Amino acid sequence: MTTAPTRETVWSVLRTVPDPEIPVLSLVDLGVIREVAVEAGVAKVGITPTYSGCPATAVIKSDVRAALELAGLTASVYDVLSPPWTTAWITPEGCEKLRQYGIAPPQPATEVPACPLCGSHYTELLSEFGSTPCKSMHRCCACLEPFDRFKCI
Repeated sequence: MTTAPTRETVWSVLRTVPDPEIPVLSLVDLGVIREVAVEAGVAKVGITPTYSGCPATAVIKSDVRAALELAGLTASVYDVLSPPWTTAWITPEGCEKLRQYGIAPPQPATEVPACPLCGSHYTELLSEFGSTPCKSMHRCCACLEPFDRFKCI
C-alpha cells in the first residue's frame, strides 16, 4: 500500500540514496537531483546526469525508484537535461565527504589541487582521465599518494 508523499518525505528518502560510483555521496550531495514534485500521490523526481552518456544514469534512476518504493511511495523518475549538471551543484557537505574519501573536490582548473590526504598543494597531474570520465588522476609530490580530482564542469 502506498501513502501520499510530501516533498519533504521524498527529499528525506533521496538523501539516503548513495551515488553508485562514489558511495560516500548521496545523490543530493552530488547535486543530480534537480526537481522533486508530488502530483496525485506520485513522487516525481527529475535527475540531471553528471555528463551526457554517463553509464551510471540508469542505475541512479533505478536506485531512486527502488528507495522511494521501499519507503512506500509511488515514484516517477525522469531526466532533466537542461541546464546541464555542473560541479557547482555539489553541496559543501558533499565536497567535504569527497575530501575525506580521498578525492579532491572540484575547484577552478587554474588552481593546483590540494592532496585530499595530506593537504599539500605540491601535486602533479598524471592523467586527464581518472577512475571515471568526470575525474582526473593526480599524485601528491609530498606524500606520494595518487588521488582523483573531480573535474570542474
